[in-house]
Amino acid sequence: MNISEFNNLTSEISTLEELIKGIPEANIFDRISLQNRLDSAKNALLQVNPYHLRKKAQLTFRGSPVVGSEAISANFAAKATKFFSEAVATVSAGLSGNLNFMGPIPDSHTNQLMITGTAIGSFGFEFELPRPDAFDLCPEQSIVEKAVDEIRKLFEVAATGTDDDLNDLIEEIHPRAVHKIHDFLAFLDEQNAKCGLEFDNKFFKFSDNNQLEYAINRLDDQNMHEEKLTFKGYFQGALPSARNFEFKTDLEGEVIRGKISKDIENPEKLNTEWYKKTAKVTFTVIRVGNSRPKYILESLSDIK
Repeated sequence: MNISEFNNLTSEISTLEELIKGIPEANIFDRISLQNRLDSAKNALLQVNPYHLRKKAQLTFRGSPVVGSEAISANFAAKATKFFSEAVATVSAGLSGNLNFMGPIPDSHTNQLMITGTAIGSFGFEFELPRPDAFDLCPEQSIVEKAVDEIRKLFEVAATGTDDDLNDLIEEIHPRAVHKIHDFLAFLDEQNAKCGLEFDNKFFKFSDNNQLEYAINRLDDQNMHEEKLTFKGYFQGALPSARNFEFKTDLEGEVIRGKISKDIENPEKLNTEWYKKTAKVTFTVIRVGNSRPKYILESLSDIK
């Protein structure tokens, strides 16, 4: 059973319960018939662990390549779905900490989306995400689910959010992944098309081409600034699980708060080996537009 079938079954149970309430007690046969259907639906629902359901996302398009909700250009659809699928795989790899700036995208074969139907409304496609771990009773949100949700949020924040909001999101996503999302949106703009993305009961769509172009410009490499800066001071502490740190510099006691890269396998060493020890540390500093700078410690070898 997938998430759509689960939701349909849940809706059927609610409808049957309301129908039974409206039937007089004297109408025994009508009540028995509906009660049997209700019992059958409830029994079917009991056999399902909602945490093991395959989730679905809907990507819809509007514009020149689309004829209302009736048809879509085959050439456009093939290229657009390829761009989107690659973006999901790349964001998934970035979130898992396995993505390099060059070379193949790790685990792309396991992070694939499957087209299972066309989306209702503006013409588009329904994508089914990989099946959750059936051996885990309550599995956590999968990497692919996180990736699709991050892409939806990135669409919305790039179109309507502040530079700080956008920087917060990009901090979690590898620059190569952001570039893939930029390429997808740029392709839509070239084709005079727009998109909407719905996942996990959350939906965003670009209202017009101006909003789409604004998002593209903000995700462009020229709007993102990355540099290496070295500071002298000491670590005041770190939270290894949350991958956060505080570093007090010699610059009038300025405190830098930042993230510990997922590439660092033993972040606890910041507390055991570098706590309040004077050191020179090189941080990667990222800014999007006029946002506040974000500091990232990429490697323990950056501490001298």
